[in-house]
Amino acid sequence: MRTTTEPVVRAEALAAPGGRRILGIAGPPGAGKSTLAARIADALGPERAVVVPMDGFHLARAELDRLGRADRKGAPDTFDAAGYVALLRRLRAADGPTVYAPAFDRSLEEPIAGSIPVAPHVPLVITEGNYLLHDVGEWASVRPLLDEAWYLAPAEDLRLDRLIERHVRHGKDPAYAREWVARSDEANARLVAPGRDRADLVLDTG
Repeated sequence: MRTTTEPVVRAEALAAPGGRRILGIAGPPGAGKSTLAARIADALGPERAVVVPMDGFHLARAELDRLGRADRKGAPDTFDAAGYVALLRRLRAADGPTVYAPAFDRSLEEPIAGSIPVAPHVPLVITEGNYLLHDVGEWASVRPLLDEAWYLAPAEDLRLDRLIERHVRHGKDPAYAREWVARSDEANARLVAPGRDRADLVLDTG
């Protein structure tokens, strides 16, 4: 991923003492959102920043099977968007005990509750995911809860290569991985693209 120092500098400003702020990092599948979020959190340190991914709100496979949505996992309606919004509101308040956020285990392809502790004194929460700037349904409530929102815009060939490699790394056959990317991930990327216009910063990540 190619980045300048600007993201870290901007994040450091958000992590200034005095209240809780939330930075959202959005973009299409394979844009490098989780990588950038982790790099910023590492640069700031655990006392100043913590990453809370949107992917922790994936519906469980059993529920996707029940709803008939397992073959398009990753679409907007395969997440608990209302639950994600409720968590962001709790995180913004920062007026109670430690909040425990869910994570997503890619080796299991399942969300894991209570995985990420967010202590009340941490000034910056970095949240990342496809639909932070999506303006349909419950997702429309996310953007007003973000103090700043960034959109990652990598070169398309690089993004697609990353996606296919990630699916293969987590157990998909290469041919099936390419088919999944073309059918499912790219449909989601088209939904995500208009959110670019609602971002405070657009980053070319490679």
